[in-house]
Amino acid sequence: MTDQRELDRLLVSFFANGTNELNDRVLDAALDQIDHIAQRRGLLLPRKFQTMPMVARLATAAAIGVLAVGGALLVYQRGQPSVGVVGPTPTASPQASTSAPAPTPSRAPVSGQGPTATPDIPSLAGAMGVGRQIHTATVLADGRVLIAGGYDNKDAALASAVLYDPGTDTFSDTGSLANARGLHTATLLNDGRVLIAGGGPASWLPLPGNGTYLSSAELYDPATGTFSPTGTMTTARESHTATLLADGRVLIAGGTDLGSHTISSAELYDPMTGTFSPTGSMVTARAFHTATLLRDARVLVAAGDPASWFAGSPMLASAEVYDPETGTFTATAAMTGARESHTATLLPDGRVVFTGGSDSSRDLETAELYDPATGAFSATDAMAYGRLYHTATLLRDGRVLVAAGGGDYANRQFLASAELYDPQARTFSLTGSLIESRTYHEASLLADGRVLVTGGYGQAAPLASAEIFDPATGTFSPAGAGG
Repeated sequence: MTDQRELDRLLVSFFANGTNELNDRVLDAALDQIDHIAQRRGLLLPRKFQTMPMVARLATAAAIGVLAVGGALLVYQRGQPSVGVVGPTPTASPQASTSAPAPTPSRAPVSGQGPTATPDIPSLAGAMGVGRQIHTATVLADGRVLIAGGYDNKDAALASAVLYDPGTDTFSDTGSLANARGLHTATLLNDGRVLIAGGGPASWLPLPGNGTYLSSAELYDPATGTFSPTGTMTTARESHTATLLADGRVLIAGGTDLGSHTISSAELYDPMTGTFSPTGSMVTARAFHTATLLRDARVLVAAGDPASWFAGSPMLASAEVYDPETGTFTATAAMTGARESHTATLLPDGRVVFTGGSDSSRDLETAELYDPATGAFSATDAMAYGRLYHTATLLRDGRVLVAAGGGDYANRQFLASAELYDPQARTFSLTGSLIESRTYHEASLLADGRVLVTGGYGQAAPLASAEIFDPATGTFSPAGAGG
């Protein structure tokens, strides 16, 4: 019997790579799942479908027809984005205004689209060397940025890693991961090393030889530029969170397990012993959630997906708090709206701002604030555009840069736009647009206050390009040019 996630992955490969090997397997999988697939969003056909031979297109149409008869059209694959079209790029406003009226929330329009990736821009052609999405980017103690793992243009997990040096504006290769992985976590430890934990398989396809979810973990040592194995997690997982606690341990929470089930278990990594140990479980199983270290040393875990991928369940609005002293999770007030694949950013005053995500029916422009003093959530100004798989970065002046993301999957539009949230005014304002639209990217605050944006998924493939946002000018410029 083919399970739901296997069908998702088979169809993703089917549409992206043609029909030479997967025809019968896709059709069999579709037949297996006809009575089990819940509708979440409309199927997005990659552009390659339009260039397939007629026989291949007919076979693809037949597979879609099988699903349609069952009343269960496949939705987009989380972790395998559809072929993107550059999102809208409104007029830039370099600074967040405290007096201007809040922008009217709107869905991303089809007109006014921003710049596209093109070979005519050599500085954006491949600064990192390899295109990657769903990777990690970690600012090291010396100011360099470690970019590790992710998925390439063949949907295979990467073991490679690169370092970005802001002083020279260059990317350079460093040691490789022991295990190729994506949808993993990377956490800077107090001793300067980086903990890499868990992650997805070596390929999106769960076929023999492609690997499975990882329970392994490894440590990157900036002094030697190498990765080395460390203790194994108690549970293999991907799409989880990893949070550095005040005492130096790392809290690993939730995610998806080997059976493609969302899990509630949590565990702690102790850098002193190099081992993982179980801790209290979350109140609610969740993946694609957020976990934020609060000023009082507790961890706020919020929202996410409550079920296995594409099971049709509504997203979560619930939240809970982990207390390292007791090793337990306790429910707190619910959010103002359900969401997953959102962002959570700790503000200078101790509150947490949440932006975007999806409620399973649409990409959200809404945002809200959590106040630890009251344990309650409240709505704040909405963003100009709905977005998910975006990034939110706290700037030195206390504002938050929200950048790019999947603005409108129904119309296959990925965003190049960016916005600034002003916590004092509680408003968003548009700022300069990225040079290239992207989603599934990473954003890192550099020591000089600028923000490095790396990789992600562009118009048709994972990106090797990178950009720098300068808060002083409100503009993005190419990164990795060596100048």
